[in-house]
Amino acid sequence: MREALFAALDARGALEEAHVLDLFCGSGALGLEAASRGAASVVLVDSAKPAAAVAKRNANAVAARGAARATVVTQRAERFLADSGAHFDLVLIDPPYDLDADVLHETLSLLVTRLSSDAVVVLEQSKRAEAPDVPGLELERSKKYGDTVIHWLSPTT
Repeated sequence: MREALFAALDARGALEEAHVLDLFCGSGALGLEAASRGAASVVLVDSAKPAAAVAKRNANAVAARGAARATVVTQRAERFLADSGAHFDLVLIDPPYDLDADVLHETLSLLVTRLSSDAVVVLEQSKRAEAPDVPGLELERSKKYGDTVIHWLSPTT
């Protein structure tokens, strides 16, 4: 699934020199893959201190191989988005499957103001979850992979 995702992002030209945000980053694998494929900057956000510590170690290892050094933020996604003034070209969101739908909706609503005009938002969810419906975001397509679905979203103009 990850290889298919990044092949599609590469084909779309969404990685080269992109400013990337990885929300609910866990180990940082998605954001760091973007860094290794030419992203200009990467921010990894996770509220869990152990996950953020792993993401920092992984970010240092990827940067040592020549990729952009990722910034790791230990904070709730919605708090980060409310406080941040940064704008992003690519946002990778892989929340826990049991994340409350209201929290995800709030996070996506806050994200809208942090997107560049041609941004790509990739959201991974359980196939049992409903596709997001957030003002300011348009669902481009969805693709199922076993029990997972990947939603491709973009800002509405």
